[in-house]
Amino acid sequence: MKCFLVATESAEVLFYWTDPEFEHSVQEQYGASQEDGGRPPAFEDSINTLFAPIIISCSTMVDRLGDGYTSFSTENNHIYVLHQFEECLYIAVNGDREESEEDLRRKIYVMKKLTEILFGMVTLSSSLLRKELRPQDTEQRNRVWKKLQRLLETYSRLREQDQSFLVEAVERLIHPTLCEQCIEFLERKLVQQINSSVERAGEEVLHAFILVHTKLLAFYSSRNASTLTTSDLLALIIMVQDLYPSSFDLDDASPEVCYLLFSTSAPDIFYTPEHSPSDQDSGESTVLHFRHSLQIGLMAEDSLQTLEMPVLDPMTPSRVFLEATLKEGFFPMMPHSMYCLPLWPSITLVLLTKIPNSQVAMSVYVFLEAFAKLEKRLSEGLEGAAATRGQLPIQELRNKLDKFIRTSHLQNVWSEFKNKAFTRSGPGITRPLVPSCQSMKTQLCAVYRQCFAAECMGINQRLAPAVQERALNMVQEKLMDWKDFLLVKSKRNITMEFPGLVHFIYVDRTAGQMIAPSLNVTDRTASELGKGPLAHFIKNKVWRFVATTRRYLQKGYTTVTLRDGDYYFCYFLWFENETGYKLEVVDIPSLPDDSAPIGMLAWDYYRKLLRFYSKSHQSEVVKCYELLTVHLGVIPTEYILQHCSQLARKLWEPSRIPLL
Repeated sequence: MKCFLVATESAEVLFYWTDPEFEHSVQEQYGASQEDGGRPPAFEDSINTLFAPIIISCSTMVDRLGDGYTSFSTENNHIYVLHQFEECLYIAVNGDREESEEDLRRKIYVMKKLTEILFGMVTLSSSLLRKELRPQDTEQRNRVWKKLQRLLETYSRLREQDQSFLVEAVERLIHPTLCEQCIEFLERKLVQQINSSVERAGEEVLHAFILVHTKLLAFYSSRNASTLTTSDLLALIIMVQDLYPSSFDLDDASPEVCYLLFSTSAPDIFYTPEHSPSDQDSGESTVLHFRHSLQIGLMAEDSLQTLEMPVLDPMTPSRVFLEATLKEGFFPMMPHSMYCLPLWPSITLVLLTKIPNSQVAMSVYVFLEAFAKLEKRLSEGLEGAAATRGQLPIQELRNKLDKFIRTSHLQNVWSEFKNKAFTRSGPGITRPLVPSCQSMKTQLCAVYRQCFAAECMGINQRLAPAVQERALNMVQEKLMDWKDFLLVKSKRNITMEFPGLVHFIYVDRTAGQMIAPSLNVTDRTASELGKGPLAHFIKNKVWRFVATTRRYLQKGYTTVTLRDGDYYFCYFLWFENETGYKLEVVDIPSLPDDSAPIGMLAWDYYRKLLRFYSKSHQSEVVKCYELLTVHLGVIPTEYILQHCSQLARKLWEPSRIPLL
């Protein structure tokens, strides 16, 4: 019994998703008229009727009390979680007790992240976002909703099955020789050949990476590319899995226990195993993953049905909007084209390209930021020079915008702004200028949409099919002898032996480094966890403990140890300098209950945490690590703590290896 809804304050449905059980329940409640035998209402109308009282009551509370509710539960044990983003209300519902309030809140933030990846700066204008989510053309609306529904289901499936999405870090496959060869191949052969081709239509490959299932084999970024953040990379993997879902054959999985390696994104240096990573590694995250055989959470029937998609042309790129830090500044939603080229089932080559008119997006964001700051300061009562202090000088902004004007609508709004701000008859830079600032922001977002929306991607504004075909053939030829090995390697990555250790997850939250979940191959109990009820039992324990650690971390605790039946769980978060020296423990800030979920996909909590800690260590590079372990309860506590210390030391060295 699950549902997800995005609506306006006036209860207009902008997007919805339901599982079959929730849909059946709604149809029973709002079926055909009992008296006149009329046809049942459209399902969208039924959803609107069901949620309208909730949406209106929430809006009323905000209007009259200045505050609304964020969650509630009903007598039939349905949980409702609500969050307002500008003028859009997101509602997530669960009625089968499979998702907690925290799970639903996380789903809301992830969905918000996915809309930003798909629509970019259009999400900064509520009126334009409404048109994007709910096009007037019914067929187009169905396409948009279907795509968002699939992405939501793909994320839910990955979070249930894949530990990399459970802890929100990107898993790496570890094979130094092959990784080095692939990185060198991507740089010197593939990317170089594409970027020197006359058939690339002005596009430039910035990032190229190879995925095996959801795991990263090799990642290369060009020298002038911004670092691809963990958050964006995870979102892109969701999109790749939506296009080409991996088929995990759990029944054929060997009962042998393994460890998998994760990473987040790639620094801009070449692969050199004997060296430490450069400072550019900072801000990335990695995670050690557990064996594939513990990923027992199977897709629900509704997910399987929606994954039956029409065959897509792999040569057609997707428009994605990614965070970029360039020499010109920080730009949160820069347009890129993403090409997903399937090499073989479950192995995919992904290319991210810079589009020819990306400079326009940078200009739009600079103008948007200027008007947003001006609006904020005017609303706070600052006027004149005080309202523009510390940002782009107003006259420079005026000159640049005069040269930038691209549409008549923007021209009209800009002329109105200038008449009010720069003429003697106008009010000047004062509070009455706030509505004009808002209008300017809306029109700038409209220009952005006109230039970069997905439907604006003309057939002549993309890499030619011949270029893509050559790239596909080159990588297939390179990996032909490795493909079967890689599929096995994605399930059996690393093994370690510690008596009594059932499982662990090691996460480097800063440097894109090794992560390894582990089962102990020396224990008969652990070695039989390949499949069956015990594997499912342990998996559920791990999933629940991760949720528990986040609740404690939210309250400011960095160490958690607890006994749960026959198992002993430990969690540690700590900081080190670049040489591996453990730094002193400090009290980290606690977060309110309704804060954004801890993680990296929807909100990079760890980046904020590192900034907080680094304030007292400004002379050195600070790293952040997490370790979660599951031991058999018969192991003495002192041995468990010793194991945790040994694990951290043993995993630190492999995690130094950079991967591009």
